[in-house]
Amino acid sequence: MDIEKLLKEEAGFLLEHKCTTFPKEKLHLPGSDFVDRIFALSDRSPRVLGNLQHIFNHGRLGGSGYVSILPVDQGVEHSAGASFAPNPDYFDPENIVKLAMEGGCNAVASTLGVLGSVSRKYGHKIPFLVKLNHNELLSYPNTFDQVYFAQVEQAWNMGAIAVGATIYFGSPQSDRQIQETSKVFKRAHELGMATVLWCYLRNDAFKIDKDYSVSADLTGQANHLGVTLEADIIKQKQPTNNGGYLALDNFGKTSDLVYSKLTTENPIDLTRYQVANCYMGRAGLINSGGASGEDDFAAAARTAVINKRAGGMGLISGRKAFQRPMKEGIELLHMIQDIYLDKNITIA
Repeated sequence: MDIEKLLKEEAGFLLEHKCTTFPKEKLHLPGSDFVDRIFALSDRSPRVLGNLQHIFNHGRLGGSGYVSILPVDQGVEHSAGASFAPNPDYFDPENIVKLAMEGGCNAVASTLGVLGSVSRKYGHKIPFLVKLNHNELLSYPNTFDQVYFAQVEQAWNMGAIAVGATIYFGSPQSDRQIQETSKVFKRAHELGMATVLWCYLRNDAFKIDKDYSVSADLTGQANHLGVTLEADIIKQKQPTNNGGYLALDNFGKTSDLVYSKLTTENPIDLTRYQVANCYMGRAGLINSGGASGEDDFAAAARTAVINKRAGGMGLISGRKAFQRPMKEGIELLHMIQDIYLDKNITIA
């Protein structure tokens, strides 16, 4: 893998950057002993610790402390047609699980229906993460609200070892979603399951001169709320800008130090602010891979390098992998994983 070729003109900018905002020595970084060093000190039960360890030990990244997860809930979130028309093989849930397995992922994340339809065949072969709530686009006019499609017990009964949920922080429905997900994550931990929270921001008010729903300061605070709900792993979009608190009138509270001392314009520093808000890395930060585009391999490599050098725990990449022939999808997942295995790509 020629990482400099993939990063193009940004290679030096990203690979040589030194972070001076939050020193790496202050972070709780991923490693082979992460469960023992970090999670075992918390109030999580031995069963939760065992299932987290199972995730960390699986796939090509097993034993590294990093994770690569294949998420395919877009059949509900974005419609099956929009998601799977580029590669109709993935209308069949079995191919989703096969891609995760052959792609060397730590886990496969999908809906109750997808994973339940093949659980007896594959539930013991790769960790299952059941995404419990979704936003569906069949209601007219389209609305954006996360509602629960499944219960924790259904995921537990099929043999899943983790559950996931999304909260649209900043939306009119966020109060209800926070309360629902708090109860769901409590129940999951009672049953010994790990929890992953999609900490997304959604409100048209965040879109002004740019889309501040992906600003470092707002996504960082969403992460902080997610870890407060005792999510074991936080999934977040990688920040592309900063200053969401400053752009909106009479909104929230921040400090000038966030912008003068704790962040810079470098994407690694912006992402490190996300890690810092995950209790300085006590909960792992995985960034999403984003939509499929013209140069998916380069885009995925860039996201992975930024996440790793910032102190993140890995990548959760779906559409870039499954909206192409399976062989190419496997190659893309392996390329992402190779970045986390590459000792020359260090923490900034």
